[in-house]
Amino acid sequence: MAPTSTAITGQLRQVIYYHLDNLSYENALFFAERLVAHDPRSSESAYLLAVCHYRLGDHRSAYEVSKAAGHRGIHLGCSYIYAQTCLIIERFKDGITALEKSRGLWSHKTSFGKHTATTRAQHPDLASVSCLLGKLYRVYDDKKKAIINFEDSLKANPFMWDAFTALCDMGVSVRTSNIFKLSEALLEGVNYDQPNGILSEQKDSTAINPMEPLPKKTTVRSAVFDAMDPFDPKRPNVSQEMLLGNNFLTVGSGENDFMSKINAARSRMAASTETGPDIVETPSSTSIDTNIPRIGFPPEPPQAPSRKTRNAQPVESSLVDAAPRVGYRLGVKRSQRAQDKSHDEVMGESNPTLLRASASAVSGIERKRTVSGHPVQPRQQSEEPGAPQRRSARINMFRGTNSKANSGASTVGAAATRELKKARPPISKIMRPNSSGAGVGRVVSGNRKPLEENGMDVDQAEAPRVKEVLPQPPAVKPVEPDTVKTEETLKYLLELLKKFGSGYFSLSQYQSVDALAAYTALPRAHQDTPWVLSQLGRAYYEQAAYAEAEKYYRRLRILAPTRLEDMEVYSTILWFLKRETDLSFLAHELVDLSWHSPQAWCALGNAWSLARDHEQALRCFKRATQLNPKFAYAFTLQGHEHVSNEEYEKALTAYRLAISADRRHYNAYYGIGRVYEKLGSYDKAYTHFHSASSINPTNAVLVCCIGNVLEKQRHIVQALQYFSKATELAPHAAQTRYKKARALLALNQLDDAQKELEILKTLAPDEATVHFLLGKLYKTLNEKGSAVRHFTIALNLDPKASQQIKEAIESLEDEDSYDDSMMA
Repeated sequence: MAPTSTAITGQLRQVIYYHLDNLSYENALFFAERLVAHDPRSSESAYLLAVCHYRLGDHRSAYEVSKAAGHRGIHLGCSYIYAQTCLIIERFKDGITALEKSRGLWSHKTSFGKHTATTRAQHPDLASVSCLLGKLYRVYDDKKKAIINFEDSLKANPFMWDAFTALCDMGVSVRTSNIFKLSEALLEGVNYDQPNGILSEQKDSTAINPMEPLPKKTTVRSAVFDAMDPFDPKRPNVSQEMLLGNNFLTVGSGENDFMSKINAARSRMAASTETGPDIVETPSSTSIDTNIPRIGFPPEPPQAPSRKTRNAQPVESSLVDAAPRVGYRLGVKRSQRAQDKSHDEVMGESNPTLLRASASAVSGIERKRTVSGHPVQPRQQSEEPGAPQRRSARINMFRGTNSKANSGASTVGAAATRELKKARPPISKIMRPNSSGAGVGRVVSGNRKPLEENGMDVDQAEAPRVKEVLPQPPAVKPVEPDTVKTEETLKYLLELLKKFGSGYFSLSQYQSVDALAAYTALPRAHQDTPWVLSQLGRAYYEQAAYAEAEKYYRRLRILAPTRLEDMEVYSTILWFLKRETDLSFLAHELVDLSWHSPQAWCALGNAWSLARDHEQALRCFKRATQLNPKFAYAFTLQGHEHVSNEEYEKALTAYRLAISADRRHYNAYYGIGRVYEKLGSYDKAYTHFHSASSINPTNAVLVCCIGNVLEKQRHIVQALQYFSKATELAPHAAQTRYKKARALLALNQLDDAQKELEILKTLAPDEATVHFLLGKLYKTLNEKGSAVRHFTIALNLDPKASQQIKEAIESLEDEDSYDDSMMA
């Protein structure tokens, strides 16, 4: 018989997902085309084909395939892939339209916690789609809607790290403590109670003490399972409505499906016990849902062969299933079972309350059940002549007291609790004693001979030994609910993310000190990862501590020699440190590693710039911008080279392209300010320096540049305020202190100027300008000897400035001759 079209479609999808999971994208693409040919009208087929093209990097083809269903918003998967390709090929408005039209398909969808090694959500949810929509709005230059969507993404799932970093990169002021926190929705999404991570419908797995009565809801569920035989689908005692009323079943799950799972579990249990030679004791349970079937089970193996009715063994309760015993015959003869059943029916008809009354008054032996599931009758009845032979005592010896007896807690009462505490001495596996002296051995290998019809009475022979072998339930520690473990795990991860988020947010606000504090508070294992090392180096770089930043990047290169991200910053650090050999070596390594990476070309351009070959450097920086037109830093470096060549118009163009690529790229604003300062447009220079400082308020260089412009405009008092602020931000920056001292000297604040210059002399003892300024200070203080000494030191350190220094010394001599003439 030919297969149905639905079956072929399902099998093709399975093959496609198989190849996608095994990273065989070419194979997946081949079978995705077969699926589209077989089922061309299905949007799911188009979605799978688009996914294959997208993972192969063919974004144009993915765009075309997913366009029909994605642009209209009728299929969530197609809309998502369509929007992803629109983000790459810069069709931002089309991607936004597709996701907005499909909002009804994802606005209430949450799949966090449904991804394991064996299960996963097929389509994206609210968090992932909102994050993508935020990225589209961001590049579409709609900052307000971008922020809203990023916030929605983080509210649905605080593990959306790229949404958080996007908010930080946009300059949004966020509170990491409010983002990375545990919520009820997050706990509901991650609810596992199986070791392999299979989802359960129950919200928690509460450990129940077997010595205590079960909760009301659990007792009802246990009663349903006690009333039915899970291994006999023909048992008429349980109705379909009773099954549908339980937590572990879904409305609409048929009886056949339920019994197929039970039979499959039974076959697995039997297979696991046939491998051991010893008798497996019945385990005691501390949890009410140890073996309850769950709707989250993985696909079941083929059903076990149906057993005949006479061999089917009923189970007393569903809470804990006793494992079948190897080599032990649990079956009884059909005539024996019939006699037991007829006997119990007669007893029930004669006195309907007899069984209930005896259950609360007799000992634990009388509450035992036979293989047929009926209660054991009192020993006095079995000792009467003509009573049918029964083997319940022998079976109960091996079973022990099962914790399933608690399922009848509502009728047994306090007697059951007392009975469970009776001790059982250990029984040898080799030979078990019997009451007759005939020596019927308990053979555990399965070769025990069946009892004959006219043999000894099993009940009479074994009854005296029953109390001796009753087990004492072991003291089992309450199992920690899985929800508690999950909650603790999520709390740990969110606390860790909070530290990462605090560091990243502080660095995005250029609060380098706070960023360093957050990153150094991370566990040592995380501090030695490439990403954190890069962030630490970046933080020191923003502080102009280039030597310290170089240490972290050097460690990063050792740990991750193939990493390209932030290598342009490392090359700039080497440029400032004048490490020409190290910079050349880094550039050649990066170019050999990835010829088409803009970071490699930026490093190569910095190497040429340090060698004073500005034309070659410009070629390298232009190549970097060709490879990535959104790489703002390459445009900025290109502008710096144009300034070195005094090509100011080209420099302004390059800086403006950098700003268009990244609105918060303060380096470009700084470059424009420098150009206007050189051109004498101090107002424009002040505006751009101020814009750069508003983005990066902790950069002492930018603050000092503002002071320079104000000083050139003769606003010395305002300039001194900025110089003082720059000194506070960078106490060890000699250039900043020099300008502050010069402003103090210009304002005739000689004492403060002298203090600054003394500090400056310690920071830069070999700087000619420092000694020249000290000479001028001592000249003003009329300490001519000290002034001449410092002028002479300045002359020795900088012979090129000899003309200016000689004029200062001569002015001292002229003043001396003037004073002498006055005295005469």
